[in-house]
Amino acid sequence: MSSQFDGLAQMYEDMFALPWRKDLESHSVLAALGHVRGERVLDLGCGTGLYSRLLKAHGAALVVGQDVSEGMLSYARAQEPAGHRGIEYVRTIPPALEGTFDAVLGVYVLPYAEQYAELVELCAMAARALKPGGRFVTLPVNPDYDGRRDYYERYGLRLFDAEPRFDASKVTLELEFGPYQETITARYWSREALEGALAEAGFTDIGWPPFQVSEQGMREHGRSFWGPYLRSPHAALITCVKAAGAPAAKGAAAP
Repeated sequence: MSSQFDGLAQMYEDMFALPWRKDLESHSVLAALGHVRGERVLDLGCGTGLYSRLLKAHGAALVVGQDVSEGMLSYARAQEPAGHRGIEYVRTIPPALEGTFDAVLGVYVLPYAEQYAELVELCAMAARALKPGGRFVTLPVNPDYDGRRDYYERYGLRLFDAEPRFDASKVTLELEFGPYQETITARYWSREALEGALAEAGFTDIGWPPFQVSEQGMREHGRSFWGPYLRSPHAALITCVKAAGAPAAKGAAAP
């Protein structure tokens, strides 16, 4: 996982300027998270720290960014001195912080679980970090994404099946915008598997809110630009809540 992303920090930073990330994804994520002012938030799989910085800018009292990629963490830490934001970036969540967060955000974390037990453990990592009643917002590959190679091209990406679609099957993500051309391998998980893993990790109230476009994004690009993505987004948005007394799952058998 780390080897796939160590050299991609600048590309991921620049990708945040693309309309679908700036005017749709981040807008929808913040709406799904709700009020973060004064809260403690963990950015699970933080990458370059873009969402960590955004959460801090929206008033979060404490933001911790976690990632397994040292290349991403190095980039994120390098952005911190200039902003004096007080964001901490870690490879492993300190045990003292487990059970202390009001919210956990996991953007494109679940698609890199290669087995169902790993999927459960990623969900359990979020659960262990949260207080009872804390919320988890995460973005996997949309189980119903459009597999046609050119469907998402206007947004700067392609997503298609690398093999017949089943739980943990490989999907290929091609990012092509500006000077960048990069291919990334992710994993497909069905709605049933995702909801099952979240439930095993101790989450309830699982929801799949639709993406929304900001007013500015709609004005700048129009409904015809956004229509194909909104009909069949390449990612899904999932919200859930840590149940009181939820077990700290360590893994599970395949469903």
